[in-house]
Order: sequence, then C-alpha cells, then structure tokens
Amino acid sequence: VQMVESAGGSVHTGDSLRISCTAAGNIFKIHTMDWYRQAPGKQRELVASITGEGQTTYSNSVKGRFAISVDKAQNSVFLQMTSLRPEDTAVYFCHGDLDAIVGFDVEGPFQSWGRGIRVTVSP
Repeated sequence: VQMVESAGGSVHTGDSLRISCTAAGNIFKIHTMDWYRQAPGKQRELVASITGEGQTTYSNSVKGRFAISVDKAQNSVFLQMTSLRPEDTAVYFCHGDLDAIVGFDVEGPFQSWGRGIRVTVSP
C-alpha cells in the first residue's frame, strides 16, 4: 500500500490550505487515517486522526482550526487547515492503518506512510 500525497505550499499567517493523501492499492478497509507533522528540530507529532466510521480526534494545538475528513470511495484523507500560524510550519505526513486485498486474501493491517508534504507559514 502506498500513500500518495498532494503538494504542500507556502502561505501567510491566517491563510488556509488543504492537503490530501490517497492510499494506492487494493484497499479493503480503512481502520484509521491520520496526519502527523514534524517541525524542524522537533519530534513527529500526531495532528489529527479519523476512523473509517468518521470519528475524529485532534491535537490541542490545531483543534478548532484544522479539519480532517475521509473519502472512503477514493481511499483519500484530507486536512483542511485554516487560520494558519508560523508554528504550523512543518512537514506533514499522512498515515494509514489499512487492510488490503493481496491475491485472493485480505491482509493487514498495514501501517503505511506518505513521504511528507512541506507546509510553510510566513508571518
């Protein structure tokens, strides 16, 4: 299973940006899809998570500003980011906890990561 991410971007404080990620492969079931981020010199942190049933959780730092959503038909996860701040500058990684069809069997769960999307927020 490959996680194919959209392009990132450079924006200014207060702007909005939407990033996306698609799980490529014969996906059978989405358990969860998540967005993590890693800022320069910091550890990777969980930003937002969504289950296949649509339940969401957010880190306190983005709650009320970011919204995660999933399109199960497209095996895609989106992160709508609003009221962006310089401290949101980071490389954003999507992660999927997925079952896939391999041959005639359903296998998993697979833990799959995207390569990272650079988001830069300038003052």
